[in-house]
Amino acid sequence: MRPFKKVKNIHFVGIGGAGMIGIAKVLLQKGYRISGSDISDSNDLQRLRKDGAQVYIGHSTKNIKGANLLVVSSAINKNNPELIQAKKDSITTIPRAEMLGSLMIGYESIAVAGSHGKTTTTSIIAKIMSVANLSPTYVVGGKILSTDENSDLGEGKYIVAEADESDGSFIHLQPDVAVLTNIDDDHLAHFNNIFENLLDSFVLFSENVPFYGYMVINGDDKNIKKISNRIFRAQITFGESKKCDYRITSIKAYKGKQKFEIVDKKNNKTHKFKINLPGKHNVFNAAASIAVALEEGIPITSIKQGIYEFTGVGRRYEKHKIKLGSKKITLIDDYGHHPLEIDSNIKAYKEEYKNKKVCMIFQPHRFSRTAQLFDDFIKVLKKTDSLILLDIYSASEKPIKGINSKTIVETLKQKGHKDVTYLKNHSDIANLIAKKKDSFDILITQGAGSVSKVCEAITDKWKR
Repeated sequence: MRPFKKVKNIHFVGIGGAGMIGIAKVLLQKGYRISGSDISDSNDLQRLRKDGAQVYIGHSTKNIKGANLLVVSSAINKNNPELIQAKKDSITTIPRAEMLGSLMIGYESIAVAGSHGKTTTTSIIAKIMSVANLSPTYVVGGKILSTDENSDLGEGKYIVAEADESDGSFIHLQPDVAVLTNIDDDHLAHFNNIFENLLDSFVLFSENVPFYGYMVINGDDKNIKKISNRIFRAQITFGESKKCDYRITSIKAYKGKQKFEIVDKKNNKTHKFKINLPGKHNVFNAAASIAVALEEGIPITSIKQGIYEFTGVGRRYEKHKIKLGSKKITLIDDYGHHPLEIDSNIKAYKEEYKNKKVCMIFQPHRFSRTAQLFDDFIKVLKKTDSLILLDIYSASEKPIKGINSKTIVETLKQKGHKDVTYLKNHSDIANLIAKKKDSFDILITQGAGSVSKVCEAITDKWKR
């Protein structure tokens, strides 16, 4: 049950992260003693306690007593007292991705990488395999809505996991199958703000796929095309291009759902699918999952059922119903924090809610990302009907002079945005929304930081 020699007690520094919680839960299920620490509590951590983990709020040298191994989140500062003490006590310390890589040993492994769509694609693959009675182990960076979990220890031969490129640590993974959804100019701070360095990291990741494995890649993505001739592994492509092995055609959107077809060039077959998610980007996420499933020999009936029954991932266009007075409003909560992700959501809700007014509450994530993509943020945020902008979520970064939410608001007003508001205090959001309720029908909380707490506060106050 426990394959790691002499390791019994594993401590997670920064255990509250979605990826960390997922790995911790699977290791608990495997019989390890799990402890962890984080700066704040959450419902997910409370559930982890119930499962048997010892969770500390706050970081202290006392927390690691008895630990044989420390697993560290990429968000943790090097000056963390637990890391310093572990060094003194000669306790092995590894990044999250290395732990995930070790966990994948012994399975037929599938790792999903890319700038956008990783969580959804990983979750769809896990769903398809579950429908096919393959009982996969899975670890994703979000909560699958149908199970209310972001990981589970299955009984089958497969493990499906999300591969995070943000800190370059995904090179610790050695998957049998690697999926590349897309590559975009995100997380460049780790790569010295040089896009070519990011591209190089994906090439290194591909080299970890064994000779008997293969890669499933987006055949339409311009940046994947830049490195495809440097990838010396079998490549299976998906996309709308006629050259793709699994070609997407006949996309039709209706009532927040979509129909589409996949042309399987290898077998000269066309398959029809329905997915209960809006947005063209979700068709691409589904297509990547379908390509993996077909390559693994999963019956088409199970694939179609898995795609149709997939209900989404927490904070990925997750819908809630609220009621402000007599007015019924749809609240959409979404993790997307890159301009392309926000733009995909805007396209999705304008397609789903035609002629409806939408108010977006957006929290930029990281000063470095906001500075690097400032013009792109302005371009996409200008498309919103009504916008409430929260302060930038630092994610432990130091502020950059001139880069703040007030500057974004001022720039948007100069560009002609008619309804944009800067809000410093999250506690004032309820009053502001109540005042504005007659000016919108759809409310969106957007971003990767503490804006998720705003969504929770709104639903707690006005849930219907």
